[in-house]
Amino acid sequence: MNENILAHPVEDTFARPRAFQTILYGGLVVGVLDGLFAAASTLVRGGNPVRAFQFITAGLTGSAAFEGGATTFFTGLLIHFFIALTVATIYYAASLKLPILIRRAILCGLLYGAAVYLVMYYIVMPLSAAPKLPAFSFTVFLKDIIGHALLVGLPVAMITRRFARSI
Repeated sequence: MNENILAHPVEDTFARPRAFQTILYGGLVVGVLDGLFAAASTLVRGGNPVRAFQFITAGLTGSAAFEGGATTFFTGLLIHFFIALTVATIYYAASLKLPILIRRAILCGLLYGAAVYLVMYYIVMPLSAAPKLPAFSFTVFLKDIIGHALLVGLPVAMITRRFARSI
C-alpha cells in the first residue's frame, strides 16, 4: 500500500473550487498565520511586533511609517490582509487552470508558499519604499521560506482543495 501523503489516487476528481469561500477563508487563515509568524519573529529578534506591520506600511510611505503609531500599524495590518487575500485569489485562479494544484495540494502548496516568499522578499520589497533589510542571513532565509511554505502556501492550498471536494 502506497502511504505517500503527497500522492493522491488518479481517480480523485474535484469540482471547481467555490471562489468566495476559498478566497475569503484562505486569505483570512493565511493573514492570521503569517501575521502571527511575523510578530513572533520580530519578538524573537527583540523587536516590537507593531513595527512588523509598520514595516508593511513603510513599503508605501517609507521610514515615516515607524513614527505613525497606531495609524500606520493598522494600515500595515490592512495591507497585510489585502496581500493575504491576493495570495489566496492567485492560488484559486491558478487552480482553475491547473487542477494539479488541487490534486497535489500539499506539494503544490508548499512550493507556492516558497514562491510567495521569494517574490515578496526579492522583488516586491526591494521595489518598495520600505527600508532595506539587513544583509542576507541563511538562517533567517531558511526560517522565513519554511514559514511561508507551511503558513502561507500549505493552508491556502488545503483550503482550495477543501472547497473543491464534491464530485
